Amino acid sequence: MKNITKKYIPSIFWRIYIKASRYYANFLLENLKKNKKIEFDKSVKINGLPLLDISDGALVKIGSNVTLNSSNRGYHLNMHSPVKLMADRVGAEITIGENTRIHGSCIHAKQSIKIGSGCLIAANCQIMDSSGHDLAMDNPSRRINSEGNTKPVIIEDDVWLATGVVILPGTHIGRGSVISANSVVSGHIPAMTLAGGNPCKIIKSYLKD
Repeated sequence: MKNITKKYIPSIFWRIYIKASRYYANFLLENLKKNKKIEFDKSVKINGLPLLDISDGALVKIGSNVTLNSSNRGYHLNMHSPVKLMADRVGAEITIGENTRIHGSCIHAKQSIKIGSGCLIAANCQIMDSSGHDLAMDNPSRRINSEGNTKPVIIEDDVWLATGVVILPGTHIGRGSVISANSVVSGHIPAMTLAGGNPCKIIKSYLKD
């Protein structure tokens, strides 16, 4: 009896937690939807509790069958934080295409971040369209109170970002490309390309002539 209790009680509590977190996450989404801060349908899959930080006048668009996974259980990597969707300026917009899966990563838009359909975003990625602060090498003392420049980010359909990838402002990744783990990406990555490193460079192109 003790062995049965040890085996099943934790899983029962876990199932209760998962159901409760999904209910609460859906409640938050519906509330944001009423306030016209988010667009989504009921096919969106939510595991664990995402962090949704959407300012008045900003918008997050989530396509059909998108997965937002903030739960380590059943995931093959150690996820350090929940999914975070942050649009904190008037006019800021995050768009996530249908069938895309996002695991424990941060997407922070001050202007525009567009993620296509069928994308795979592994845990612990950071996607941002702003540098956060100005370089201010002429006067470093003003750096702390600066907000940096913004440049839109575009990630086209069927892109795979491996764990720990950092996407910097102004990045454009072409359809079907794969970015290897812990890469830092800036600029343009062509379609159907394997790329990686810091700074990220093209490793191999799979484009057919």
